[in-house]
Amino acid sequence: MNSPSPQRRLAAIAFTDFVGYSAIAQRDDPLALELLEEHREILRPLFARFGGQEIKTIGDAFMVEFSSALDAANCAVEIQRTLAKRNHDVATGRRIEVRIGIHIGDVMHRDRDVYGDGVNIASRIQPLAAPGGICISQDVERQIRNTFTPRLEKLGPTELKNIQLPLDLFRVVLPWEKPKRIVASTCRLQSRTVWMSILSLSILLLAIGVWFFRAHPHSAPASKSVAVLPFVNMSAEKENEYLSDGITEDLCTALTQVKGLHVPARTSSFAFKGKTEDIRKIGEQLNVATVLEGSVSKAGNKLRVSAQLSSVADGFHLWAATYDREMTDILEIRSDISRHVVEALKVQLGIEETERLAKKPTENTQAYENYLLGRFELNKFTDEGFGKSVQHFQQAIALDPKFAFAYASLAEAYNMIGYWGYLPPKEAFPEAKRAAQNALMIDPDLAEAHGALAYTEFQYEWRFDEAETEFREAIRLNPNSVSARVRFAEYLSDFQRAREAHEQLERASVLDPLSVEVSFFFAGQLFFTRDFDRAIQELQKTISMDPNNAWVYHFLAALFYQKRMPAQAFAANEKGDGLEGVFSDAEMDEMRKAYETAGLSAYFRKENELRQKRLAEGKYQSPLNIALNYAIAGDDSEALDWLERAVEERTPWLPELKVDPNWDPVRSQPRFIAIMKKIGLEK
Repeated sequence: MNSPSPQRRLAAIAFTDFVGYSAIAQRDDPLALELLEEHREILRPLFARFGGQEIKTIGDAFMVEFSSALDAANCAVEIQRTLAKRNHDVATGRRIEVRIGIHIGDVMHRDRDVYGDGVNIASRIQPLAAPGGICISQDVERQIRNTFTPRLEKLGPTELKNIQLPLDLFRVVLPWEKPKRIVASTCRLQSRTVWMSILSLSILLLAIGVWFFRAHPHSAPASKSVAVLPFVNMSAEKENEYLSDGITEDLCTALTQVKGLHVPARTSSFAFKGKTEDIRKIGEQLNVATVLEGSVSKAGNKLRVSAQLSSVADGFHLWAATYDREMTDILEIRSDISRHVVEALKVQLGIEETERLAKKPTENTQAYENYLLGRFELNKFTDEGFGKSVQHFQQAIALDPKFAFAYASLAEAYNMIGYWGYLPPKEAFPEAKRAAQNALMIDPDLAEAHGALAYTEFQYEWRFDEAETEFREAIRLNPNSVSARVRFAEYLSDFQRAREAHEQLERASVLDPLSVEVSFFFAGQLFFTRDFDRAIQELQKTISMDPNNAWVYHFLAALFYQKRMPAQAFAANEKGDGLEGVFSDAEMDEMRKAYETAGLSAYFRKENELRQKRLAEGKYQSPLNIALNYAIAGDDSEALDWLERAVEERTPWLPELKVDPNWDPVRSQPRFIAIMKKIGLEK
């Protein structure tokens, strides 16, 4: 009897592999079998939930067929999310981590097995995924790019064993991974051109902090020091991540206000989000003696928060608690955790600090939830995130008009919207000032509000003396505020007060030791002092820390431009454009052709043409960015025309004109001198 004819069809094939299973089996065979069985019990229901058909099991690996690439990708994300939660509170030797590879292609069914290129390629892709990660082919990426929630990061052409041609592969950037941000995030700002002005914007001297930090090795951590690691979202709904992130950030904020207690900034703590590193390594990198970690689970109105404070030296728990409460108790939980941490570390509190720790920012739970949602969106540093954060903060204020922290965060959001050019300055900065003043009417001692007000006076109103007063007050009220110190350093740098800026950044680097900003701004300081060779060397280190940061490449392009290396400048800038994703493919082609035909100046003129077209369509474009492009292209008259327009609009970054090398060619021209006087920079 003849065998049935093989059936061909298009299918998505996923391969999974239990990382390190063989090593576990060699050490402890019963444990390996126990973990293997648990691994199967976790994965098989998830395959079924997303319509996956298990084709075969090969030891510790699965081959699964899906009818769509999207189902396969969503299933893979759910597998990794489930295992990440499962591994959070598990000893290293009992963790279950898998690699997943997915490809879509023509497959052939025969004798209860599946064959074809779809299978072969998927099997070759899987080993390229990181432990706990997902790797997909470009064919899968094309199928899911418009409907898949997580971000996809291109890995580039890769040669696979026994596959004739190199393939473009993508890595799924899972939501709980370490966020990749620059100067404030991996933000997608309006344009690539900011690469010139971004140096001016806040590049200042934060970099000096890097130099100091490297020149002075870590001393032994103070016994009264704690890193608040990101609490894990254990809820079934990933949307509740705002709650776990928000509680983490709020605990950070509360504990930084305790005198005598060293608490690394949020940026450094969140560098470990989604990671499973040993706490001794974390303690070494953050220079702390203890870590606070935990998890949050929300189901309806029920809330479970677990927290534990551990010694870095031996892993011993100094304190631990689990709170099973209603959502209405969330503020009491926050205060109770802060109090127990301080007590466990035997920190002596003054009367004011005791009251501050016990004080609730609001009595309205719904207002607090909206505030946490706002902080969650704000920390994304995207156009959409900023817009949503404003809405959530406004909702929090509507529910509790006396919620000072919500006003201060609203001021911060509007400052960032204006600073990064998502709205015209006149629509953003006055709102920031109004919100900061409202916060201060409620709580005159709120450091965050003083810092937000200072930034508006500095960047938009050019009331420089008043801005300095507010910056100093913010730092006096909260000496551990990294944000206030970095922005004050920017202010000091713009006025060529390098030593004072250095002092602020020295402290900021201690408080935020793992921030990419430190290396980035160190390169920026070298740029301002025209030491371009060393700046390029430093920026290469920054790229090694964050190789997918668009603005690092834009900055590198600026340095190559100053070195009169147009080919390298174009290559670096195009790399940044690709990562940033602002221009369409057609526009990228137009700019490339302009460069290939007539050089770098033509490239920037073409970009300005595209920008002005968008401006005519009612889409805001920073006139300073356009001015910088013309300056780089050597079109001095047009550059000064747009610079004067920037002054009329009070565009941010104008205070940096004193130190930005891009303006050196026109610095002595009467029109430029007049512009400096209008801003108040003539001295």
